[in-house]
Amino acid sequence: MTGILSSSLSKLSFLQILDLSNLKNLKGNIPKELGRLSHLTHLFLDSNQLTGSIPSTFRHLVKLEKLYIGNNLLFGSIPSSVFHSLTSLLELSLSSNELSGGIPSSIGKLVSLTKLDLHANFLSGSIPVSIKGLKNLKYLDLSENHLIGSIPTSIGELSELIVLYLNQNHLTGSIPSSISNLISLQFCRLSENRLTGGLPASIGELPNIQRLILENNRLNGKLPATIGHLTTLVHIFFSNNNFSGKIPSSFGNLQNLQTLDLSKNHLSGSIPPQLAKLQQLQTLDLSFNPINLVRIPHWLAKLNLFRLKLARTGITGRLPKWLASTSISILDLSSNGLTGKLPHWIGNMTNLSFLNLSNNGFHSSIPVEFKKLSILMDLDLHSNKLTGNLGTIFSKRTKDPLGHFNSVDLSRNLFVGPIDEDIGDQASMESIEVLVLSYNSLGGSIPRSLGKLSELKKLELRGNGLSGTIPPELGEAKKLMSLVLSDNSLNGSIPAKVLNLEELREFDVAVNRLTGRIPPHRAKIPVSAFRDNPGLCGAPLLPCKHT
Repeated sequence: MTGILSSSLSKLSFLQILDLSNLKNLKGNIPKELGRLSHLTHLFLDSNQLTGSIPSTFRHLVKLEKLYIGNNLLFGSIPSSVFHSLTSLLELSLSSNELSGGIPSSIGKLVSLTKLDLHANFLSGSIPVSIKGLKNLKYLDLSENHLIGSIPTSIGELSELIVLYLNQNHLTGSIPSSISNLISLQFCRLSENRLTGGLPASIGELPNIQRLILENNRLNGKLPATIGHLTTLVHIFFSNNNFSGKIPSSFGNLQNLQTLDLSKNHLSGSIPPQLAKLQQLQTLDLSFNPINLVRIPHWLAKLNLFRLKLARTGITGRLPKWLASTSISILDLSSNGLTGKLPHWIGNMTNLSFLNLSNNGFHSSIPVEFKKLSILMDLDLHSNKLTGNLGTIFSKRTKDPLGHFNSVDLSRNLFVGPIDEDIGDQASMESIEVLVLSYNSLGGSIPRSLGKLSELKKLELRGNGLSGTIPPELGEAKKLMSLVLSDNSLNGSIPAKVLNLEELREFDVAVNRLTGRIPPHRAKIPVSAFRDNPGLCGAPLLPCKHT
């Protein structure tokens, strides 16, 4: 259904329910005449392409219980006068529009409201203190706006609140201790703000909380031990703050916890062994904390973890063999001091879909057992001292639809080549998007079969000692956005088909032996991308000499 809303709808004077939601192509303004529908209890105009402002005539819809006009292209401010008279309103959604200005303080007049959704607009100003008047509110979403100021203490008066989303704003100040009064709260998301100060100990008084998301703020101080009282908690996301001190041993009481993400903080001390009691735990992420683990605690083997992330936590020595008997799917031990050989038993970790051992000190070839990792899709081994050829990695098994690589980074190792000519024909490579092999002693030429990788977006072969020409077949990889072939010994000309790939944004062939005219191209490529190829000419370099 297409077209605009007709003002003649207002002649249906006894209309109680009007649902024109999700028609997709409904355009134009909302007619102000709809304010005459005094019997209307339900008005649904959401998920269309309506423009203009919210009619102030809506203040006459005194029987309205549900108003949904979200997911449109409405702009302007929210008319304050509308809220004064809609005392019967139970649910209000203006989300995903282009509304600006402040949230009117008159919103406190909507005393019957149980749901308020204003997310994904351009609303500014502070959260009005009058919000405390919404005693029946169960769902409050003000996320993805430009709200400033602090979270009002008065928010603690919303004792019926189940969902509180204030994420992705510019909120400052601390989390008020009055949050403990939200005794019905189950889902709390305050992430992506500028909140400071410590977590109030009173946060441990939320008897029904299931999800607590505070990541990407500036919160500091110690994690309160009272969090251990929140036995209903399922997910903790505290990443990217300034928390310090030890992880409280009381976290071991969180019997329903499935996710514990404390990454990117300043936590120190050992991991409390009481966490071994968290038998529901699926994700443990303590990455980028100065906890100086030295060894990965053996008691982690008792957990049925799906994700284990301990990047830059001070681990040294060899990979512990007990990892082979776990069901871990996502393992990140990057940026540690791990050494020794990549063990043969890694082939027993057949649940691995993501493996990051980059920036360590491994020094061996890839064991043949690696081929058993039939559902592995993301592999990062960069910045080690790994040796041998790459064939074992790219010829690994797959288990459809899984096991086809998304990304592979093997750069800055001691691998030798040449790259197998059939690399683009391997089943594991069918859907690869990112392939980075830079700074290895590969030698040989660039395989033509790389052009068969139809999903490839990024190919980096910098500093690999490659010779021969740039194969025109690379122009068949239609989704290529970044192609870096610098610091090699490539010769011949640049194929026009490659330089004119439609998605190409980055192209670098500096420091090679290329010759001839640079083909005309659409992408803006700097001079530096062609430097130190004495035989190249044409824009953006100097014009070619006519002989």
